[in-house]
This record gives sequence, structure tokens and C-alpha cells, in this order.
Amino acid sequence: MDRQIFAMVLVFVAGIVGMGCLTGVLITWMKWRRGKPLPTPELMQRLNEIADRVNRIETAVDATAIEVERISEGQRFTTRLLADRAGAPALADQASGGSANRH
Repeated sequence: MDRQIFAMVLVFVAGIVGMGCLTGVLITWMKWRRGKPLPTPELMQRLNEIADRVNRIETAVDATAIEVERISEGQRFTTRLLADRAGAPALADQASGGSANRH
């Protein structure tokens, strides 16, 4: 009885392995038959030109971002200077105006 079960399991395993191998062979054959056309040299040249353009655009965008950051830093600095300067003359005028009236 045990030999019959072992033989049935062995046949089952062999059938599963055989189906897997057959499926792999069929899929490989179908892929080989369909085949992918190789890209033409003109297409490869165009793709390389597009990649170069994209790289130049990326470099330009990075440079622009750096310049915009510098401009914003300069604007913050100028705003801070103007804010400090706007407060200073008012205090100086009050101090000089108050002492000028006393003399």
C-alpha cells in the first residue's frame, strides 16, 4: 500500500515538473519567435541627443535655482538693513530734536 502511494506521489511530482518545463519551453519559444527589433543607429543617435538636451536643461534649472536663492538672500539682507535703518533715524531725530529745543 505504501508503495502505491509513493508511486502516485512520484507520478504527480513528475507531471508537475514536466508541465513546468513544457511551459518554460513554450514561453521561451514564443518570445524567440516574436523577437524584438534592434534599435536603428538613427534612433539611438536621436535618443542620445534627447538625453544630452535633458542633461543641459537639468543643469540650467539647477543654476537658476542657485541664482534665485542668492537673490532671495540678498533681498532678505536688504530688507533687514532697511528695517534697521528705518528705526535708527527716528531715534536720532528725537534725541537731537529734544536737545536742540533745550538749547
